[in-house]
Amino acid sequence: MFIGHFAVGFAAKRAAPRLSLAALFAAAQFADVIWPFLVAAGVEQVRIVPGITAFTPLEFVSYPYSHSLLALVIWGVLFGGICALVLRDRRVMLVVAALVVSHWVLDWVTHRPDMPLYPGSRTFGLGLWNSVPATIAVETAMFVAGVWMYVRATRARDVIGRRAFAALVGFLFAAYAAAMGPPPPSITALVVTAIAGAAIIIVWAWWFDRHRTPIT
Repeated sequence: MFIGHFAVGFAAKRAAPRLSLAALFAAAQFADVIWPFLVAAGVEQVRIVPGITAFTPLEFVSYPYSHSLLALVIWGVLFGGICALVLRDRRVMLVVAALVVSHWVLDWVTHRPDMPLYPGSRTFGLGLWNSVPATIAVETAMFVAGVWMYVRATRARDVIGRRAFAALVGFLFAAYAAAMGPPPPSITALVVTAIAGAAIIIVWAWWFDRHRTPIT
């Protein structure tokens, strides 16, 4: 899943209005933020296998430390605890931890059976990616709902809060469409694109979210 993860980040702004959208995105995408670094280090493995699913050519061979349910529970508690300490709000920890763990749940729906419960466990997955129309329908519906909830939870203070926000929404849709194109030329290209893309999106979200005011 791709834009579905950002959908829950957008939606969570209502539950944690003091937390930057950048942090909410980082939590929802935490598994995919650390994954390319672990792949680059040789700790986790992925292969490019065109046709392995209808939607993506990626075969996730092993990613127990970034994508197992147990690992994400641990990462969620740690990340949530840091955010709660910064804001001095214990409720933030629950929101952030839930976002981190939500990544496993959403990937379990979309992936082929490659999602581990813990390092070394058997793997699970419902395989939504085997149907391109179903994948697009589910993710698009989630994304539209998430963006709508963010709009209802915040108000733009200036042109940056309006246009930079709208531009990111368009960018995410464009990136989603691009992901359905030709497979990446190499694992190195995949890793670089994943790291750069995550950094750009998180900084972009931080920028425009500072120009929007939570509606209480």
